[in-house]
Amino acid sequence: MDIRTQTCLIIKRGHVFLVGTICYSRELRWSDSPWAAWRTRKWEKAEKLAAYTAGDLWLFNPISGELREVRHGYSHAN
Repeated sequence: MDIRTQTCLIIKRGHVFLVGTICYSRELRWSDSPWAAWRTRKWEKAEKLAAYTAGDLWLFNPISGELREVRHGYSHAN
């Protein structure tokens, strides 16, 4: 298994990570753990949600535990 294929995008705001919404509510749920965070590999979806939540995009690999902020100006097309 190539662990690079497990790298995903998550959203961080301050010191917490977006988990999702609370059932039957539009209120957001946050966690201190990147392992509990909502994950996607779809850049457009992640960028829209980060803008909506006023959060920042982070790359996270749950296998290695590596966590890295996506730098402003980074192009995912590269």
